[in-house]
Amino acid sequence: MVPGPSGVAVRTRLKDLTADDEKVLRLVGDHLGSLASRDLNARCAAGLEHDSEQWAQRKRVLTEESSSRWAGSITKATHDQWALARRGQLAHIQSLEAGIETITHRLSLPVGEKGTKKAPGGYGTRQVWFAKSRRLHVLEDRLQAVRADREAGCVRVVRGGKRLLNTRHHLDAAQLTEEQWRARWQAGRRFLKADGESGKRFGNETIRVTADGEVSVKLPAPLTHLANAPHGRYVLTSRVAFAHRGEQWADRITANRAVAYRIHEDVSRGRWYLTASWTIPPVKTVPLEAARAHGLIGVDTNADHLAAWRLDEHGNPVGTPLRFGYDLTGTAAHRDAQIRHALIRLLHWARRHHLAIAIEDLDFAAEKTREKHGRRKRFRKLVSDLPTSRLRTRLVSMATELGIPVIAVDPAYTSRWGAQHWQKPLTSKTRKTTRHQAAAVAIGRRALGHPIRRRTTPPPAHRSDKQGHRTVQARPGTPGREGHRPRIPGPRTRSVRAGCGAKAGDQNAQHRSGRSAEHGFWQQDSLPLSF
Repeated sequence: MVPGPSGVAVRTRLKDLTADDEKVLRLVGDHLGSLASRDLNARCAAGLEHDSEQWAQRKRVLTEESSSRWAGSITKATHDQWALARRGQLAHIQSLEAGIETITHRLSLPVGEKGTKKAPGGYGTRQVWFAKSRRLHVLEDRLQAVRADREAGCVRVVRGGKRLLNTRHHLDAAQLTEEQWRARWQAGRRFLKADGESGKRFGNETIRVTADGEVSVKLPAPLTHLANAPHGRYVLTSRVAFAHRGEQWADRITANRAVAYRIHEDVSRGRWYLTASWTIPPVKTVPLEAARAHGLIGVDTNADHLAAWRLDEHGNPVGTPLRFGYDLTGTAAHRDAQIRHALIRLLHWARRHHLAIAIEDLDFAAEKTREKHGRRKRFRKLVSDLPTSRLRTRLVSMATELGIPVIAVDPAYTSRWGAQHWQKPLTSKTRKTTRHQAAAVAIGRRALGHPIRRRTTPPPAHRSDKQGHRTVQARPGTPGREGHRPRIPGPRTRSVRAGCGAKAGDQNAQHRSGRSAEHGFWQQDSLPLSF
């Protein structure tokens, strides 16, 4: 069972701001941004030797040039940024180690040797072998440098973003002028973010938003002469209202519970936005048995659509499959809207039938490297285009609001076994089942606790009618259902010798779910060929 989200964030636009309002926001953001840059530099210089005393000293220095609450927000953001950089550094080390391991293995094999399903083979030509041997030294040097940085506690962080920083050298390709780039760079380095405080008026003393939508900002000490309200505050002319989760936000500020705010400028649109966020208690997840008591909906994630099929509690597909498409080209806002639109249609379908949703626990962080897939650029691009992280976050958040449980399953072999065992049986004259729809059935069966692979019905002992129906499935409590199919002495058919059939070996060798492909234990006595 996937746990629910731990926080909420909503955004609204600051409309009808005057020129003076924008000027004050820019001055405050630039001043606090410079303080945040200095604090981040001090934190990175401290490295692993940082302690609470150094943190207190940094906060005292920031308080003199801003306020105690602004200093607390800046130091907290600095610690979060440093921790994020450390996690990214560890992920980079793991990626380099995986690449070095793959190249070393392939270089140790003869040129042109074929690979297996579990391990790649040697390189195709001597030229490729030589190029990869040089790349191995490059990766080893990079790994050594990154490991040294991690042991020393050194991280490299760019306030404003590394991508935007590098864009400065490619303004023509980005279709930006130097003035436009400079405006984006300054907007990205501003700091206008304040943490909330429970028990204070409206949940935040630094950036305060009242119940009627009035927004006021506590000015730093050097800018108090710009205040237009008592106690060094500046009140904006804009009035805000949150269309999404507005009632939850109103309940929190009325009860003086903590709400964090962030003000930022979208330079390309010339707009200002206000983001409110707060933490929520963990949602109690439904027990797994209750979530799959009446069946569920299996969902297969693809680069351009979601393939979904409803299954009953026995793992049988019900009704017709549905396809929820999305287009991931264009801007980030367009891609996010496409994902939300596809997910809300899926969730509405699940809510109408009161069913849970089963989805693969996909994570391609280590699966799209050039060392793993070589020249398969189309496949690497396909894997990179899958919106795994954003889709998973959106799905969990939206499903929690609608009260729909989400079950994450192991993605191993779902597409392969779905196409092998379910695509053809579910295809009829009026419906052509796709590989992705069959994978959705496999995902749903795994979430329900049923095996994915199907076995053929064993031959009956005799042709009498009392033999009855011989099912291809076995109940979970059936003794021996996880065992191997026995090697029966004597011929099973007139064309295959004993012990030579396709099902004669160990069926657990390629099964990653812990079950055998053969779900029952049956014994057929050999009969004499003559009497």
